[in-house]
Amino acid sequence: MTATNDDTTIDDTTNDDTLERSLGQLVADATKDISSIIHSEIALAKAEMSADAKKAGLGAGMFAAAGLIAFLALILLLISAAYGLVAVGLAPWLAFLIVAGTLLLIGAILVFAGKRSFDKVHGKPARAIKSTQDTIAAVRPSGA
Repeated sequence: MTATNDDTTIDDTTNDDTLERSLGQLVADATKDISSIIHSEIALAKAEMSADAKKAGLGAGMFAAAGLIAFLALILLLISAAYGLVAVGLAPWLAFLIVAGTLLLIGAILVFAGKRSFDKVHGKPARAIKSTQDTIAAVRPSGA
């Protein structure tokens, strides 16, 4: 359809084709941008979870060290209490009590250090979640 307005000719079919193609390009670009945003959010979540996994590994290592020391302490309790403190003249029950108390104190300190390391683990990718919520809020129509 062609309309004339003061020496200007407008062809409606050409404008419709250009408008449809532009709309198609916009949809394609929006799809590509959304895909890129999703990939970026996943990469951010992986990076945050990797950092948390390292902190959790450190805490687990401290617990393992505490367990090993507690096991070795049990062996040393038996040997050192039997031969060392009894030889000094302490009563056998007192010698066992002193050595056991000392080693349990060291084990408790290591357990609290491991717990402190585990407390630093966030457990969820907070920045990725916040960024995703911001992206959804920006894309969502304001009336919805």
